[in-house]
Amino acid sequence: MEDLRTSETWRIFRIQAELIDGIETLNDLGPAVSVFGGSRIRPDSPYYEATQAFCRRLSDAGFAVITGGGPGIMEAANRGAYEGDGESVGLNIHLPHEQKPNGYQDLGLTFRYFFVRKLMFVKYSVAFVICPGGYGTFDELFEALTLIQTRKIRRFPVILFGKDYWQGLVDWMRGRVAALGCVEPEDLDLFDLTDDPDEVVRLITTHYVAISKEFPEERRRSRG
Repeated sequence: MEDLRTSETWRIFRIQAELIDGIETLNDLGPAVSVFGGSRIRPDSPYYEATQAFCRRLSDAGFAVITGGGPGIMEAANRGAYEGDGESVGLNIHLPHEQKPNGYQDLGLTFRYFFVRKLMFVKYSVAFVICPGGYGTFDELFEALTLIQTRKIRRFPVILFGKDYWQGLVDWMRGRVAALGCVEPEDLDLFDLTDDPDEVVRLITTHYVAISKEFPEERRRSRG
């Protein structure tokens, strides 16, 4: 007889359990912003300090902040939210090198499957802020842009924070990717680039007010 603990059937049950746990835990969260960035960014980095600052402002403005739950930029974002009035959420992931959850989470979940975790980020966020990071950060950025471009999800702010980090990528996308016709010129308008924490808050708040008027059924109270 097949061992259910290692079978594909058992894996489906585990995926289903993660989906249910995530939905039941986050469904009443209220408006939330997902913040992505590198786990290797140190606390003495200007990026860490800026992320902590704008996440504190988002939290005080009534937004929950969701991160991957680890160190670096994720810790900075959770820390800023934790110090504010909104909820600080960490969606942690089992990794071979065992990422340790940071200590600034009001609410934490741990996932085995990246794609279930990704679904939670998209489903419960009204905006993404992409800070400097590595492959995982790039993955979240381009998946969000692909979903918006293909109209699989409604457009929401995707904000690249840190001009000196992201400008080279933006220039390459404009000078090579769009120039070759691999994306349309208007696809480069699907994201914003800024160094200003106040602009991050303004862009997200303006968007949320607009969608709340257009789709009043989507307005959910923050639990701050």
